[in-house]
Amino acid sequence: MLQNVVFMGTPDFAVGTLNALIASDQYRVQAVFSQPDKPKGRKKELQMTPVKAAAAAAGIPVYQPVKIREPQWLDVLKELRPDAIVVVAFGQIIPQTILELPEYGCINVHASLLPKYRGAAPIQWAVINGEKESGVTTMRMDAGLDTGDMILKEAVPLAKDETGGSLFDKLSEVGAQLLIRTLDALDTGTAQFEKQPELSPTAYASMLTKEDGRIDWNRSAQEIECLIRGVDPWPGAWIGFRGKTLKIWKAEALEPVTREQETAGTVCAVTKSSLYVQTGNGVLSILELQPEGKKRMEISAFLRGYPVKPGEKLEQNRNQNL
Repeated sequence: MLQNVVFMGTPDFAVGTLNALIASDQYRVQAVFSQPDKPKGRKKELQMTPVKAAAAAAGIPVYQPVKIREPQWLDVLKELRPDAIVVVAFGQIIPQTILELPEYGCINVHASLLPKYRGAAPIQWAVINGEKESGVTTMRMDAGLDTGDMILKEAVPLAKDETGGSLFDKLSEVGAQLLIRTLDALDTGTAQFEKQPELSPTAYASMLTKEDGRIDWNRSAQEIECLIRGVDPWPGAWIGFRGKTLKIWKAEALEPVTREQETAGTVCAVTKSSLYVQTGNGVLSILELQPEGKKRMEISAFLRGYPVKPGEKLEQNRNQNL
């Protein structure tokens, strides 16, 4: 009988699944493993990971290994004797000795429709790449990176204005319920395992960096709009503007018409409440942005404080003054 569970996870995305386990009548969370606390803010004070905070609130013991591969953690898990280990965005590679320990295996909740978007940032890359749907897959983990046998899937359509943040929230909720259904299937012996193909149809969904948010005006307006939504809330889409960084939070791709007299990144039209920029294919209407050191604002408020004229390029040398 599948009853005792160890949970491994770190960020906000994993909290919903942990809470679903805690709230269930059948499954008992014996312990939680999470990444070590990290200093944050100006004072560099240690801050608990979201999963640790949720576990502490529920009175569940928490372990925070620097390296889960170290032998003492296998000893701890052997003492706990979990029937299954649930892994959701833990942030460390689980060694084979731990993968083989529980009777029902290590079960992972992954935020994509595998085999697409294996990797650390599947949510953001699905939006960036303009996918029409994403979803969640549960799998029995093996030694590869998101290559284990798939158990259950649930697709989630992407809204026209979907952002990385909004999809994050949707998939977190779906993943929590899918995990419970997966454990139920494992417990009753009705779970079916589907092997993944060796190769994924999409590129590896690597962790985002700040540079990934930089806008390349030579790309199409539609591609840039998807980037802006995909990197919201982090790292945010940005450009250089009059020597400083300008973040763009909301925009709309217009008809793909290229004006030969204007190079990509050039402002092609301005009104009191609109700003249009030529891209490599089409025009981008910028709706909401954030100058360096300022709050987010609608385009009309920005234009009152930063007059922009047609012909100006939004990517300029950073040694200029704002």
